[in-house]
Amino acid sequence: MDEEVQEEVTSAPDLNNLTKVYLRIRDARDALTAQYKKEHAELEAQMDLIETEMLDTCKSMGVESMRTPHGTIIRSVKSRYWTNDWDSMYAFIEETSAFGLLEKRLHQTHMKEFLEENPDLYPKGMNVENTYTVVVRRAKEN
Repeated sequence: MDEEVQEEVTSAPDLNNLTKVYLRIRDARDALTAQYKKEHAELEAQMDLIETEMLDTCKSMGVESMRTPHGTIIRSVKSRYWTNDWDSMYAFIEETSAFGLLEKRLHQTHMKEFLEENPDLYPKGMNVENTYTVVVRRAKEN
């Protein structure tokens, strides 16, 4: 935290001042994030072009890897799986007891809604963590 912000927070801890400082910090973070995303996207695009060239070269040479003085290029297959028919997938998983094919996490919004609609049904082993948060909305300028 810069000295000016630290001084404002410690010397006048009233809510008006805290809100002003909070918004200034949030704006600065947003600007940094935007700058990072822009630069990151530019670098990622450059890397994509280079990776395409490397893949094409490996393919044309008929090799899966190639050593260079700066590093080794490895051409490999990456697989991604999904379904367009969840009913069939759930039936398949249940029939084969292949529950490990699913990721182990709860949909937060749906679980909250389920518990609100069914307060007497609470799954065994489920944990809930509630924390207070602060939301600051910028005042409309006149």
